[in-house]
Amino acid sequence: MSQVFSEETHRNMLARIPHCTGRKISDWLRAVEDGPALFRFEEKVSWLRHEHGLAYGHAKAIIHEYDLRRAARRLG
Repeated sequence: MSQVFSEETHRNMLARIPHCTGRKISDWLRAVEDGPALFRFEEKVSWLRHEHGLAYGHAKAIIHEYDLRRAARRLG
């Protein structure tokens, strides 16, 4: 997992995604969870872009958030 944005930029991007896409972040995270078993960050980003028509920055923010939450679950 790599940091793709500053923390502030990441939070701002996440806050805009529901307005831009019409779906909540939790919906997008569930879509990633239920999606294909891809391992590389860029593969996941590419899948979101092509399968769901997301902008590159939005897809990166969603995958980064997904990875952050998944890592937190493993530590918890």
